[in-house]
Amino acid sequence: MTITLIGMPASGKSTVGKLLAKELGIKFIDTDNLIEERTGRHLQDIINSDGLDQFKRIEEDTLMTVTEQDAVIATGGSAVYYDRAMEHLKTLGKVVYLKAELKTIVIRLGDFSKRGIALKPGTTIADLYDERIPLYEKYADITVPCDNIGYKRSCHSTVRKIIELVRGGSKTVSQSV
Repeated sequence: MTITLIGMPASGKSTVGKLLAKELGIKFIDTDNLIEERTGRHLQDIINSDGLDQFKRIEEDTLMTVTEQDAVIATGGSAVYYDRAMEHLKTLGKVVYLKAELKTIVIRLGDFSKRGIALKPGTTIADLYDERIPLYEKYADITVPCDNIGYKRSCHSTVRKIIELVRGGSKTVSQSV
């Protein structure tokens, strides 16, 4: 079973992904970490030095190299910009959208200037949120609200809900877990 997590930066993809992989006894892959390993540079350094377009090329190429079976894959928030890469990830297993409200994302992000977010100059987090939500919804097999992630208990609850939905074939949870 391969599960790919998508969602805004600070939605909990890496935190939940690690716990989910541990619970399932499978490998955890963070595609942002893969980019840093492949380039030897931090995400924000790539964006600052090479520009957003080059970062996007690197990110899409990296997503296309992931072929793991039996893994939890935490993608960068911008993974949904690449149709080819998202279709590839969907062939590996289920895509789970960790949905958080804008106010939650803003609080969790704090100062995001060093975080490596694919953000065009002059674009706000609210703009990015509005732009990406339809893409997350487009690619999601399952949607799990995650505004309460941050507390150990709610992370474990989210993990249990993802496992239940992946195994049960449901598409969404209507409220935060």
